[in-house]
Amino acid sequence: MNRYFIAILPTEPLASEIMKVKQYFVEAYRSKGALRSPAHLTLHMPFLWKAKKEAQLINLLAQTTNVNPFKIQLDGFGAFPPKAIFIKNKPSTELNAFQEQLTRFTWREMKLFNPTHNRGFHPHITVAFRDLKKEGFYKAWPEFEHKSFEGEIEVNSFWLLKHDGKQWHPFHEFIFKPKN
Repeated sequence: MNRYFIAILPTEPLASEIMKVKQYFVEAYRSKGALRSPAHLTLHMPFLWKAKKEAQLINLLAQTTNVNPFKIQLDGFGAFPPKAIFIKNKPSTELNAFQEQLTRFTWREMKLFNPTHNRGFHPHITVAFRDLKKEGFYKAWPEFEHKSFEGEIEVNSFWLLKHDGKQWHPFHEFIFKPKN
């Protein structure tokens, strides 16, 4: 079984700007967990899939690309106390609709449970989590709570990421085919 998850990946130069923030958390707070994946906004939490059925996984996800491109505006920092700090995005009707469509599809057609379906979808780009100690969080959050971070992600695709046993890698991109 391989581990995968589904996400939106920002392109350059925004991806590098986000990675610099992640690197800052490594240097200032010894929180390196967020470096185990590229800058991303999660659409579907990690899941297991049989390696021999990987082509089927790609073919199934390709059925979800009938989507019009949209934009996501990044807007400052947020937190899930006492463990995670992230880059927030402004509310996006298009993002929420796409994520809901994807979640319904993966449940119905692939029997994948996405915990966000029950807890609600809270899109964000994590810059520090899990290994950020409570003391580090309470020191870092006042530094980032009112800090500015702006950017725009032009979303015309989504990615399947695959875990290699140590970190996550972009594995397959699904380009949107706009609705007519």
